[in-house]
Amino acid sequence: MASKDEILINVTPRETRVAVVENGRLQELHLERTLSRGIVGNIFKGKVVRVLPGMQAAFVDIGLEKNGFLHAADIARNDPAFAGRPMRDVPPIQELVHEGKSVYVQVLKDPIGSKGARLTMELSMPSRNLVYLPNGFDIGISQKIESAEERQRLHDLVAAQIEKHGLKGGFIIRTLAESASDEDIANDMLFQERLWGYVSSAMKDAAPATLIHEDVPLSLRTMRDLVHDDLEKIRIDSRESFDKAREFAADFMPELIDKLEYYPGEQPLFGLYSIEQEIESAMHRKVMLKSGGDMIIDQTEAMTTIDVNTGSYVGRRNHEETLFKTNLEAATEIAHQLRLRNLGGIIIVDFIDMQSAKHKKQVLSAMNSAIARDRVKTNVTDISPLGLVEITRKRTRESLEQVMCETCAVCSGRGTIKTVHTVCYEILREILREDRQYKAQAYTIVAAQNVVDLLLDEEASSLADLQEFIDRPISLQADPYYQQQQYDIALA
Repeated sequence: MASKDEILINVTPRETRVAVVENGRLQELHLERTLSRGIVGNIFKGKVVRVLPGMQAAFVDIGLEKNGFLHAADIARNDPAFAGRPMRDVPPIQELVHEGKSVYVQVLKDPIGSKGARLTMELSMPSRNLVYLPNGFDIGISQKIESAEERQRLHDLVAAQIEKHGLKGGFIIRTLAESASDEDIANDMLFQERLWGYVSSAMKDAAPATLIHEDVPLSLRTMRDLVHDDLEKIRIDSRESFDKAREFAADFMPELIDKLEYYPGEQPLFGLYSIEQEIESAMHRKVMLKSGGDMIIDQTEAMTTIDVNTGSYVGRRNHEETLFKTNLEAATEIAHQLRLRNLGGIIIVDFIDMQSAKHKKQVLSAMNSAIARDRVKTNVTDISPLGLVEITRKRTRESLEQVMCETCAVCSGRGTIKTVHTVCYEILREILREDRQYKAQAYTIVAAQNVVDLLLDEEASSLADLQEFIDRPISLQADPYYQQQQYDIALA
């Protein structure tokens, strides 16, 4: 049965949210906030502030809080002298740029965590069917277009338009261009040429570390990048955004006009599809499986780990069947969670150990089949003898958790805090250390209420023994604003 796919766009003054829904279930969520718009695709005039020969890279000031990262390979790709040559032949970074040099760069990846934006000097201007490379010189075609006849048709069409209009630069033909009309391709190419003319004019007078060109807002990028043949509707709950979308579609994607729909209902659009509940669930570590099993997802800076458990599922026949059924269900759910949470980088999946080689193959096949629907490039390894599967998924923007959450001020992102007893014992040791060093007249312990309570109850004898040992008075003060791990020792 063909899937029923829809795109829901919720627009508020402070935030735009785009939900990709397949068969009634949320598959992807894209967020763009007014105060922190993504910058992938933006073009800047930057200034090289530091060259790192050991890393074959440079840091570039583009006017943001963190300097961008520019690798030598992303400089060489912009130079015709290296066309067709392997990246290992790229000359040392210090021969390509130097500190203080002005460079025109485009953002490949948004800043993530402590890392600045990933940059390239290979500038590109995407449209619905093509990617225009102003400094390029070739015509490339998406590998997903498999028909030899269609590939040849598109190549000849683009080449003819380049010659007819005297266009400069290169073009990459996107997957969406398959079966596109000659007129659509020609219109895209002329639009990109006009847009590049505007951008190149802005470059001439730009000061270093300034923005030159900004990509279109999320609601319009959605139409450009997320639409596919199976899409039934694009529903937008903002009249202003709907009108802009219709205008954008009329200019570049007339086939989408009939799929656009304004939603004026009293019930919130995301509430109508139960999207809010699914977003809330995506914030939790634990994902429940329909069978009764579960998965624990932990995201760290280095990698993401997914642990599969049988939970309350006991199976109907035998233990091996229980493990197989749980892993099989988890394999499909993992692919869904990768898209929904936008997990990138290295993902390690700890499946429940299975003895049957046939079962292992079926689980891996199910995962690969589910991941095939993911637009983001993803690679999956075989199941190791320990039942581990390594997945790498391209990371171009922050994950859902990184966008919507922040590090806990209490546990600093660890997910655990010290017990009350641990804090009490630390306080007693700290008083002993400070007494040896400062010999104060008296000490006051300022701590959370539950810590003070423990020192007055279970640990009262320990506190009395310490007071007698140092021969100094010790008083206690509870502060309602202190967290469990927080305390101070005041000297008198």
